[in-house]
Amino acid sequence: LRLAEPSADALLWLGMPGELFLRLLKMMIIPLLVCSVIHSTASLDPKSNGKISIVAFAYIMLTNILGCLIAIALFYVIKPGSESPLVEGKTNVYEAVPQDIFADLLRNIIPDNMVEATFRQTQTKYSHEMVEQFQLVDNSTRKNISSNQNSTIQMVQKLVKSVGKTDGPNILGLIVACMFLGTAAGKMGKKAKPFLDFFAVSTEVVLQVLRWFLWMTPVGISSLIAASIAGTRDVTGTFSSLGLFVLTVTLGIVLHQALFLPLIFFLTTRRNPYTYFLSIGRAWLIGFAATSTAVAIPEMLNACENKNHIDKRVSRFVIPFCVTLNADGSALFITAAAMFIANISGHPLTFGEVAIIGLLTAIASLALPSVPSSSIVTLIMVLSSMNVPVHAVSLLFAVEWFLDRIRTTSNVLSHTHCAAITHHFNRQGPGKTEGPVMIEEEVELIVHSPDAYNS
Repeated sequence: LRLAEPSADALLWLGMPGELFLRLLKMMIIPLLVCSVIHSTASLDPKSNGKISIVAFAYIMLTNILGCLIAIALFYVIKPGSESPLVEGKTNVYEAVPQDIFADLLRNIIPDNMVEATFRQTQTKYSHEMVEQFQLVDNSTRKNISSNQNSTIQMVQKLVKSVGKTDGPNILGLIVACMFLGTAAGKMGKKAKPFLDFFAVSTEVVLQVLRWFLWMTPVGISSLIAASIAGTRDVTGTFSSLGLFVLTVTLGIVLHQALFLPLIFFLTTRRNPYTYFLSIGRAWLIGFAATSTAVAIPEMLNACENKNHIDKRVSRFVIPFCVTLNADGSALFITAAAMFIANISGHPLTFGEVAIIGLLTAIASLALPSVPSSSIVTLIMVLSSMNVPVHAVSLLFAVEWFLDRIRTTSNVLSHTHCAAITHHFNRQGPGKTEGPVMIEEEVELIVHSPDAYNS
């Protein structure tokens, strides 16, 4: 089909089933997240809830940093972009500094409007303004400025920062707000039972709707991949020009998924990581097709709870938590891409600058939106903070359709690993809700109940 050079209209209708599939899944993400987090948090005592958050966050930081280290190591071995640097001068770019990243993260943790948080989040905006500047000709005092005798006025460009809004749900803020509501409801006991019953039933209703939607998975995935490949005019030429970079990222993702993540999983849970990978295969494929971990949330929950017997109170808290903060595949890509762009722009990096890029990426990945190609925006921010020209970033869009998919699969695998590891370390905690009932016993009831997920 690609050889026939289909028109834009043909590509539109080729990808329409996949687009509708994504819209169906995205439609239910916010209801599922709100209902499941409130209900799951209410089922946990505060001590267990804190332990779950600590274990999950420790895993997230470990894997994000690991992704950066893998990218740095492979970059020095393969050295993509070192043979043919582009001739580009440095340009004036917006210098996104680390404190702005932290400030935005903190602002989004505590949303000022829960309704607005479902479709908008806070982000520091940068703009240039022309301002008047007095320049003294000699050492005269400021009294002379008013007379314009010993001073000149010139217009200069000034970088202005302001706190604004950007489109996209504030998932982190919603999780925190729902945690507060769930914890408060859990403390109120029987008084909050109608409130919790509503969210418990709502969670099951949303999951039932999603089960219906997931029947479209084969058609949706095929449509999305076919439209992406058919829309790429010169696949061979594209991969040849960026071959070493694509090789670096692909090899890094393969090593991360096939070696390092399984090793962490085995050392912490003593389970076979490869059989676990097979059990989350559908979620992995949805992530590959949709290029968004948020879209794969329903299938990740299905795989964790139904196929791997993970306590639903743990999985329904950890999976949305990871979707917000865990992006190790994206961290690997951003680190490798930043070093690649610096090389082809004639801006070789010192080891200290590489270390700073790795640190910035590991931190920025905590606030990475779970939407397609969000890594490109973060990449531009990292390059700007290092004063590296960003013009060459446009080259990456030629292979973004492929690299975005493989790094999303890494994120999906990491999210499900985090749920299993957190469940393993909290077996004795979350099970104690109404009495000394162990998680394993409760899971058996869930799995064999009529309301359990269909295989």
